[in-house]
Amino acid sequence: MTDSSSRSPRDSAGFMSWLRGLARGKPEQSLRASLEDIIDEHEEAAHHTPDEGEREMIRNLLEFGEMSVDDVMVPRADIYAVPESIGLDKLIETFLESGHSRLVVYGESLDDVVGMVHVRDVLRFWAGREPFSLATILRRVLFVPPSLSLREVLARIQAERSHLAIVIDEYGGTDGLVTIEDLVEEIVGDIEDEHDEHEGPLFTVGADGVLDADARATIEDVEAALGQHLVPDDLEEEIDTIGGLLVSLAGRVPEAGERIALGDGLDFEVVDADPRTVRRLRIYRHIAPDAVED
Repeated sequence: MTDSSSRSPRDSAGFMSWLRGLARGKPEQSLRASLEDIIDEHEEAAHHTPDEGEREMIRNLLEFGEMSVDDVMVPRADIYAVPESIGLDKLIETFLESGHSRLVVYGESLDDVVGMVHVRDVLRFWAGREPFSLATILRRVLFVPPSLSLREVLARIQAERSHLAIVIDEYGGTDGLVTIEDLVEEIVGDIEDEHDEHEGPLFTVGADGVLDADARATIEDVEAALGQHLVPDDLEEEIDTIGGLLVSLAGRVPEAGERIALGDGLDFEVVDADPRTVRRLRIYRHIAPDAVED
């Protein structure tokens, strides 16, 4: 989380100027070249060199230029969405449950996104003075491929005055979503609000060697904790999370309570799941990693 209280108005104004400058940058100009131009302008105007906070932003901005939507998007399984046929009471309930101010709206399925709804637009129906009609308050969303650079999607979101973009796969299905907050956080760090949940680590390893994990934990981190390679070579490019590995091995979304053998002395146990995704799991190790290597 960024400590905004320690940053002066001049710094904030400079940062927003950087963002605007990056979004306006010429397509053929590299991010590094654009950034150097903007820094030169900033130094000339402010008559000072960047402080540590600004240098951190510069480092983040350089990484930002190398990243694509796929690196920061909210995965499909974590999208809060409602059908366009939803009633007012259920819609309000979903807003309260999600803690979000915007919800994706779909037609027949999540692969048929028709727009988004903002909680502010729903409030006018609260008193019951006019009949509820979701269609009248739907807002447009952008559709972007996962390969689109963060710089490009930021420019499109700004140009369209939108807040989020739906990420579509090669078949036109919904792969995830990305918000302008996700993009800004890549530069300034996590932005917390009153709805953010304070989560602990994505996994822990008990004294008995059992690993208890959120399914979103990365394969790389879990492998490092266990000291074992988990993903078959032919799947390494396709799987990023431990939950994704479990679903791939099972060939479906397993139910809570199921145990699935991974091999190499490891078993998965599904702790929490719904019909669409695994949420938590445990990994049991029956033999030591050294024995496996031998």
